[in-house]
Amino acid sequence: MLVLGIDTSGKTASCALCTEDAVLAQNTFVTKLTHSQVIMPMVKQMLADAGKTLSDVDGFAAISGPGSYTGLRIGIAAVKGLCFGLDKKCAGVSSLMSLAYNFKGYDPAGDGYIIYSVMHARQDLVYNAVFKLINGNIVREREDGIMPLDKLEGELAGRTGFVILTGDYAETMYASLKEKYSHYKHIFLAPPLLRAPLASSLCYAAMDNGFGSPDELNAEYLQITKAEKELIDKSKQHMK
Repeated sequence: MLVLGIDTSGKTASCALCTEDAVLAQNTFVTKLTHSQVIMPMVKQMLADAGKTLSDVDGFAAISGPGSYTGLRIGIAAVKGLCFGLDKKCAGVSSLMSLAYNFKGYDPAGDGYIIYSVMHARQDLVYNAVFKLINGNIVREREDGIMPLDKLEGELAGRTGFVILTGDYAETMYASLKEKYSHYKHIFLAPPLLRAPLASSLCYAAMDNGFGSPDELNAEYLQITKAEKELIDKSKQHMK
């Protein structure tokens, strides 16, 4: 199966072309440009470099959230448009699960490693999800959620098994844990490459979890937008 993945959920733009056995091509970089300006030219160049065309692709994948509201919509719109035009199937994958899939195939001596995918949401709130690493496979332990930083840090410090921190908030949390807790030695910070979103990981998560109709692909935000929050706050003030 040939899968094309697009990740525009954050500052990093990434696209990849994968089969079950190989990453045929991948392009990833941090950009200050709008993802809508860069992602399709990236995809076009990647396909050309790999000697493939869009019609060769069996399934498409996009990040469904959480992440940048605008970024998520750009990636989802691109994948849905391609799938409707080509009559192909697609998959929406959690950004937190995709981060965990950076470790797919890693099989340390003895199971029991836990992966915490963490992304900064707003102020002291953290998007998070928990996964187990079992025989190199990624198994979800807890659904995507949003939690105050101090509560999540307390939970992490109370873990007894080995924990791997990944995601754009992993380094900040790791430094904070080192300051607050003396028994943090069971917590490991993933290297920079494995803390960044990779469209290849998105592709493999999609292969494992299945594809569906583009009608079913929608964004999962987990929290309301800043504009929506401000509107609610104004409404509450008027009601007083």
